[in-house]
Amino acid sequence: MAGQVRRVAQPGSGAAIGGRLRAARQARGLTLQQVADATTLNKGFISRLERDEVSPSVASLVSICEVLGIRVGELFEPPATSLVRAGEGRPINFGGNGVRELLLTPGTQSQLQVIHSTVEPGGSGGDELYTLDCEVEFVYVVRGGLELRLSDETVQLTTGDAFTFPGREPHTWSNATSETTEVVWVLAPAP
Repeated sequence: MAGQVRRVAQPGSGAAIGGRLRAARQARGLTLQQVADATTLNKGFISRLERDEVSPSVASLVSICEVLGIRVGELFEPPATSLVRAGEGRPINFGGNGVRELLLTPGTQSQLQVIHSTVEPGGSGGDELYTLDCEVEFVYVVRGGLELRLSDETVQLTTGDAFTFPGREPHTWSNATSETTEVVWVLAPAP
């Protein structure tokens, strides 16, 4: 059953859409009053709807969704989730040597990419600096040590250290220690 998640039904009789409406409203920086004014609905009604205490008419729901900039169908779609069990990520290779890389996010994920790398002593991303097509790159050292070389500086990272830098910054990395190093890379958006 690797990679499967058991879904547990939520209590209540109808679809719980209130939390999704609230999240969409807050993501757009709107107050309850602003949504009420834009829809001609009562602020109290919208508040109760966000707490799943009332059921809206189709017309009310369409009106609210238009203000929030979402499709009505989004409220009823199951969340896109992905489970990767320990050690079961999809093997990938960015061209380094002495490294085992596992992609922890689905290939369809475009907002970010998470990679778990196990780097043997002497392993590296190569001698040449390279860039990735992403805005931000983040590295967290789970165990061991990593030398991160940028175009104008070299940073020594050890267990628990994290470093964030522009994804288009030329860089490379290496494990100059005598122990295996584990790191987690986060790239956003996914290259």
